[in-house]
Amino acid sequence: MELYGKTLSELEVFAQSEGLPRFSAKQMTDWLYRKHATSLQQMTNLPKAVRQRLSEQHNIGLTPPLKVQQSADGTKKYLFGVDNHFVETAYIPDRERATLCVSSQVGCRMGCEFCATGKQGFQQDLSANQILNQLRSIPEFESISNMVFMGMGEPLNNLDEVLRATEVLTAPWGMGWSPKRITVSTVGLIPPLRRFLAESRCHLAVSLHTPFADERAAMIPAERAFPIADVVAEIRRHDWSGQRRVSFEYTMLHNVNDTPRHIAGLQQLLGGLECRVNLIGLHPTPESHFSPTPTADMIRFRDTLTAHGITTTIRASRGLDISAACGLLSTAEQHKTK
Repeated sequence: MELYGKTLSELEVFAQSEGLPRFSAKQMTDWLYRKHATSLQQMTNLPKAVRQRLSEQHNIGLTPPLKVQQSADGTKKYLFGVDNHFVETAYIPDRERATLCVSSQVGCRMGCEFCATGKQGFQQDLSANQILNQLRSIPEFESISNMVFMGMGEPLNNLDEVLRATEVLTAPWGMGWSPKRITVSTVGLIPPLRRFLAESRCHLAVSLHTPFADERAAMIPAERAFPIADVVAEIRRHDWSGQRRVSFEYTMLHNVNDTPRHIAGLQQLLGGLECRVNLIGLHPTPESHFSPTPTADMIRFRDTLTAHGITTTIRASRGLDISAACGLLSTAEQHKTK
C-alpha cells in the first residue's frame, strides 16, 4: 500500500491493521507531511523491526515525473505516468508566488469543446496519492505558494479523492496550509458542488466561458444537465463574506464570446454576487476552430465589466512556447505509445 496521501484517520486504521498503537499514525503523518520522508526506513521513532516489516509490504508511494518542458517565461509542464496513462502538472512562477496546477483525473468526462483533455475521453480517477505526488515529487515542491485543481479532469467528478488531498494539505497534522492557498475548479456539477462548499474551505473557480445557456451547452456539454443559471443560484446561497472566494473562468474566443452582448449577459448573470471574473487568453490546440481574442479587445471587455461592478482581471498567458494548454503534452505522449 502507498502511504503518501493517506489521512490521519486512514493511517489510524492502517496502524491498527498492522498491530501498531493508534499514536503510530500521528508519527507517520509527521514523517510523511512535515519531515518529508521518502522511505519507511526513515521513520526512526517506529521500532526497527516494525519499519522492516512495513517496508516489505508497503511504501511511501512517490514517483518522479517522466519528463519536463520549460518555457522561456519560467513555466514548466511536468508529465507523470499513472498506470499505463499520463497526467500533466504545470508549475507557474510569478514573482513572489509559485502556483502549481494539478490534475485530478486521467482524461475527462466533460468533453468541453476547446479543451485537449476532453478530446482524450475519460480514463480513470486519480487517488489522493497520485494528486499529491504531483506536488511532492517536483524539484520546486517547497517553493509552491498556491495550488489550483485546474489541470486534467473535473475535480468535482472525483470529489472524494480531491477532498482527501485537500485535507492532507490543510490539516494541522498534515502540511498545515491555509485553505486560501488552494482553488478547486469545476464546470458546475451541482450535487458535488454543494458537498464541496459544505465540507471544504478552499476557493472555488467555475468554468463559465459564456453567460448564455445555448452557447455554453455547445462548449460545455454539462450545461445541459446543470445550467449555469442554476449553478450561480446555488453559489448565491453560500456565504462568501469571509476570506473564501469564488471566481469565474472565462476563456476569450474571438467573435464568439467577446461581444457587448456577452458583457450584458455577464452583468445579468453575476450582478450583485461577490466574485471575480478571470479572462483567459486562448491557448491554441490542434484541430481547434477557435482563435484568441486580441489583447485590446480583452482590455475593453475587462474594463467595461469592472466599471459595472464585476471585478474582472486578465490572466497572463504563460508557457505559450511549450505544450502549456491542458492535455497537449499527455495527448502527445499517448500518441507515441500507440
